Amino acid sequence: MDTMKARVLRAVGDLRYEDYPIPELKEDEVLLKVRACGICGSDIPRIFVNGTYHFPTIPGHEFAGEVVAAASKENEHLVGLRASVFPLIPCRKCTSCNKGVFETCKSYDYLGSRSDGAFAEYVRVPVWNLVPIADNVSFEEAAMAEPTAVALHALRRANVDIGDTVVIYGPGTIGMLIAQWARAWGAKKVLLVGTDLNNFDFIEGLGFYDYFNASHGDPIQWVMEQTGGNGADIAIEAVGAAVTAGNCLDSVASGGKVIFVGNPHGDFTFTQNTYWQILRKQLSIYGTWNSRYDNTPKSDWSIVVDAMASGAIQVKPLITQRFTLENMDKGLEIMKDHTEFYSKVMVLND
Repeated sequence: MDTMKARVLRAVGDLRYEDYPIPELKEDEVLLKVRACGICGSDIPRIFVNGTYHFPTIPGHEFAGEVVAAASKENEHLVGLRASVFPLIPCRKCTSCNKGVFETCKSYDYLGSRSDGAFAEYVRVPVWNLVPIADNVSFEEAAMAEPTAVALHALRRANVDIGDTVVIYGPGTIGMLIAQWARAWGAKKVLLVGTDLNNFDFIEGLGFYDYFNASHGDPIQWVMEQTGGNGADIAIEAVGAAVTAGNCLDSVASGGKVIFVGNPHGDFTFTQNTYWQILRKQLSIYGTWNSRYDNTPKSDWSIVVDAMASGAIQVKPLITQRFTLENMDKGLEIMKDHTEFYSKVMVLND
């Protein structure tokens, strides 16, 4: 067998379901049979607006599967391994890589954008990037490891403490995963601010009840009411919009922390008063990018797969739609045009 079925991005907006060559492996790589791959919010502009770094490219970077072949004999023992995959391939030459901070590598490769990803039956994966998963974790749950690690990494940047109040602007997939991590970490209160695009019944079903719809009121006033006029200890921007970034700065407490997580949809402009909030409240502002990955027990990915196996973090309820490679156009349409509510749209292979 020389070919596989794949979703191949030939040009902006031209994502084809076609036969495509099975990837050839380098010495340190294995062939992974993809069993599940999530559609990330970043995949929508990647497919329909901006394109990838070259054409053709197979998108898809949130995935899990089973190793079916290895390039070298020393890695043949990995055949049969069930694994999720850290999609960033570091250069191992830059300053960040030398420090082991691979998420800020200056010249990285990336499965699903710079190299072929997992909207396919098979994908080549460096052995170093494999993250073994427990037998009680399904492939679709394991495909959620990447966004779950992104969410964990963001919250770890803030050094959340027991008893903190956390407000999250944007209760999408990442926002709801951050909410779960905050609750597991001992936050006293987790406040969620969304819009008409979000679904309170869905949020409530995950065990979160402090929700405000900013389409019909003032979220800053609501946060202040929920915190006795003090503001939240930590405010998290998980939308990528100037208005929610400003709301974070306005509704966080003096000496508080603001985490910018959402990919920006355009230029940001703050009012003079909002800028004053940064100065007068002596706020700490953090950026967060990707997730921390290494082979230690305290890496984001190690913590994530352990939390999934123990049930400490529940990712399956976040999966709202499931499609196959052949019919995933419907899932892309739902996400692009918001034709129905969704959280995580998953692509499954038999």
